[in-house]
Amino acid sequence: MSQSPSTGRSNMAAIKALTYLMFAMFAMTTDSVGIIIPEIVKAFKLSLTAAGTFQYATMSGIAVAGFLLGHLADRIGRKTTILIGLILFAIASFLFLAGTSFLFFCVLMALSGIAIAIFKTGALALIGDIVRSTAEHTSIMNTVEGFFGVGSIAGPALLSYLLNRGVPWQWLYAIAGVLCVLLIFTGLTVRYPVSSRVSVQQADWTSVLAVMKNRFVLLFSLGLFLYVAVEAAIYVWMPTLLAGYEGPGKWIAVYSISIFFMLRAGGRFLGGWMLNRLSWRAVLTICGGMILACFMVSIAGGVAWGVYLLPLSGLFMSVIYPTINSKGISSVPKSEHGAAAGVLLFFTCLSAVLAPLSMGAVSDAMGGPMYGFVLATFFAALLFVGLVLNSVFNPAGEVFQRADRSDYEIG
Repeated sequence: MSQSPSTGRSNMAAIKALTYLMFAMFAMTTDSVGIIIPEIVKAFKLSLTAAGTFQYATMSGIAVAGFLLGHLADRIGRKTTILIGLILFAIASFLFLAGTSFLFFCVLMALSGIAIAIFKTGALALIGDIVRSTAEHTSIMNTVEGFFGVGSIAGPALLSYLLNRGVPWQWLYAIAGVLCVLLIFTGLTVRYPVSSRVSVQQADWTSVLAVMKNRFVLLFSLGLFLYVAVEAAIYVWMPTLLAGYEGPGKWIAVYSISIFFMLRAGGRFLGGWMLNRLSWRAVLTICGGMILACFMVSIAGGVAWGVYLLPLSGLFMSVIYPTINSKGISSVPKSEHGAAAGVLLFFTCLSAVLAPLSMGAVSDAMGGPMYGFVLATFFAALLFVGLVLNSVFNPAGEVFQRADRSDYEIG
């Protein structure tokens, strides 16, 4: 990786800090949807399936833009792509204050999703330019997602405070918009490293189709699809599942989302350190088994057990998403990192749309949200089986060794 002389240590620290804060900023909104949905249900008198459109619109925007526009980071550069996405996100966030209709809000959710996809793929591609091995890539990805977890804690906590004070939920987006503007001005002053391996002239949307032919990208995309299906059950439907709980763990039910996100964030920061020292395949397999156990016991024991175990699952979910995402991106050359990030993001968000939709539909049809969690448990079982097979056969091992010898060498 070659850098301009002006890209010194302090500038590199600024690049990392900007990347971390970007993830924290947009997580404030995307992971607050579980608290917003009950407000939407009351305001517009919707079913759970219809109210879930807030989740579906955002994730659909991210999925489509990730697939069609992921190559922008390879074609026009990481910095320009990130700034375009941040500007669009700021515009969408401020427009929430001008809306009153459900349809208008859904359109803004989709627009914000498109913006997230643009700057997120730029940021994910950038990570490949500032690391020197696939192991370091995975470690940085866990740290980045740790900051995402911080935003996931701050967003719901801030939203709960606003709602308790009688402030409409739309103001959470306005606050995120202000933070986004600050990130834009900061990003304009930072000089990004230039990778000698990125061929911007050859990158277009067809490069996404080429990346999709990579079997390792598809395998890791399937892993992300299953993982997100499990995680979405928590942050979309757990507040609904635990609503009205009056047992000894009532305070846990009240703060269940915040507890889940705190454990997920803490686990990711720990994972950034742990995955440099332990086999990533073994770590993921153990965590996948613990997630499955949490869900199975919650189904068998009902809400009385779920109120404790479902938030606890955040600790075990922590390292899975960033690690699988990192390995999927590292499966291709750096010149295709933007396209690969877009493909992985597409499958991530496709799951974030389809899984909550299916869980909401099952819950409506069967008469309660617990039935949706039965479906989520099935997804958790499939994920665990996949992680076991990956641990045993290590299909992408040679690919990562080859990347460490060539694509991550210092030029």
